[in-house]
Amino acid sequence: MYQLLRWSWGWENRPDYRRHTAIWSKTRRTATGALLCRYVNLLNRNPGQRAAERVKDGIQRFLERKLKLKINEDKSQVAPTDHIDFLGFAFKGTKIRWSEKAFREFKRRVKKLTGRSWFVTMSYRMEKLAQYLRGWMNYFGISEYYRPIPEIDHWLRRRVRMCYWKQWRRFRTRVRNLLKLGTYPGVAIPMCFSRKGPWKCARTLATQTGMTNQWLMDQGLLSVKELWVKIHYPATAR
Repeated sequence: MYQLLRWSWGWENRPDYRRHTAIWSKTRRTATGALLCRYVNLLNRNPGQRAAERVKDGIQRFLERKLKLKINEDKSQVAPTDHIDFLGFAFKGTKIRWSEKAFREFKRRVKKLTGRSWFVTMSYRMEKLAQYLRGWMNYFGISEYYRPIPEIDHWLRRRVRMCYWKQWRRFRTRVRNLLKLGTYPGVAIPMCFSRKGPWKCARTLATQTGMTNQWLMDQGLLSVKELWVKIHYPATAR
C-alpha cells in the first residue's frame, strides 16, 4: 500500500516544513493489525538553500532520534530540483517528467517482451506487454512531458510488427497473411522475397498497410498516448 502523506506527523508547525514537504511511504499491516512502515521517501521543495538545509537537518534529527530510523546519506541531498531524480521522476522548472534512467529501463523491458528470441504465442506476448504498459503508465502517467509519447507509440507498433514478421517466417505464410490483411499482391510478394531483417521489414509499406494501427489495437496493443490522455484529460478521453 503506497501512501502520499502531506506532512501529518505534527512534530513541526513551521510553514516552510508543511508547505513544501511530501512523503512517499510503503506500509503494510501486520498480523496483529499494526501498521508497519518499510521505507519512507521524502521530497522537500524549498526556495532557499539555507532553508532547505535547515529542513533536512530537522527531519534527519526527528527520524534518527524519535523514530530510531537509519538515514541513507548516499541518497540524501540538498540540490536544485532540476539536478536530481526522485523515485524515477525528474523536474524541469515547474514540470514533472520521467527520468532518463526510468525511460531506459522502460525500453529495456519492452525490448525483452518483444524480443525475437522469446518463443511464445503472440496472444501471450500481447497480454504481458499490455500488463507492463498499464502498470508503467499508472505510475509515470503523471508526467507532463508529452513530446516523446507519439514516438513511443510508433516504436511499440514497429516492435510488434517485427514480432509478427519473425513468427510468420516462411515465404508462403507471409504472403498469405499480408494478402488476408489487405496488402496488394504487387506490394506483398516482393517484400516477402526481401533479404532484410525483421526490424527493417517492420517499417515497410507492405507490413504497415497489412498490420495497420487499428489491427494492432484489435490484437491487444495498447496506445501510450491514449493512456496518457485518459490521465490528464479524463473528461475528453474516449
